[in-house]
Amino acid sequence: MRFPYVGKPSPAVVGKMKLALCVQTPEIETPGPVALLSGAFEEKVRKAAALGVEGLELAPLNPVALDAVSIRELLRRHGLEVAAVASVSLGMGGVTLLHADPAVATLARSRLDDLIRFAAAVGAPLVTVGSFRGRLGDMGAEGRAKLAQILREAASFAEPQGVRLVIEPMNRFQADLITTAEEGLAFLDEVNHTAVGLLLDTNHMLTEEKSWEEPFRRVMAAGRLWHVHLADSNRQTPGYGLIDFAPIIQILRDIGYAQYLSIEVFPKPDADTAARDGVRYIRSLLTR
Repeated sequence: MRFPYVGKPSPAVVGKMKLALCVQTPEIETPGPVALLSGAFEEKVRKAAALGVEGLELAPLNPVALDAVSIRELLRRHGLEVAAVASVSLGMGGVTLLHADPAVATLARSRLDDLIRFAAAVGAPLVTVGSFRGRLGDMGAEGRAKLAQILREAASFAEPQGVRLVIEPMNRFQADLITTAEEGLAFLDEVNHTAVGLLLDTNHMLTEEKSWEEPFRRVMAAGRLWHVHLADSNRQTPGYGLIDFAPIIQILRDIGYAQYLSIEVFPKPDADTAARDGVRYIRSLLTR
């Protein structure tokens, strides 16, 4: 299914969107479900640079185990930025902020601060919060207010370090809290902190939104569209599914989005091919 683009293209705006790939950090030995590029971490960095992306979205499991200075220097040598630090490895590993087991929830809260410190050390502007937030069903009625409090406190810790948090609306099958951009904006009002914004993901949007244009425009108009994930209808790399990304790129141009487009997808048919084909397809749209 492809949603129609109902707006009219406007002249190019000032600013340039940049491309990133989601990759795992060196302390993770087993390939994750949405991490791209194969080999040791330095090999992944070389491959990303050869593909011509501007940055990497790093997905640690244990940031404390990482040498942030060496990672930042390695990326700098290859002309790459850290687009964001992702919490996806933790979320998919079952370490979540609203976990029913208090010990796991406490670990997740500690890991959130670790992610923020790591982001500051590698020069990443953002830490993502997707499945890492957990489910309301695990916490009961107080879960929503608890999550808002956690993110408010974490944002106050992050902001002085030059880091902000981005919440990712996720489809109803993977989340029971914040499934649309509208719900995301409403939740930001509850968090009530200037260092918390939204990340919109095209795969989740396909399930939950009524159009491409309205969510992007509303979040951008609110000043809270800070990051975008690109994934096709089947969670594979752009161009491997049913989504037409051309109108999405045009909408983002029209509204003046000039941040990262990060490819976070299943590594199919393999991690390198998915990265290569996704970058080539989206780059072809960005250079039109």
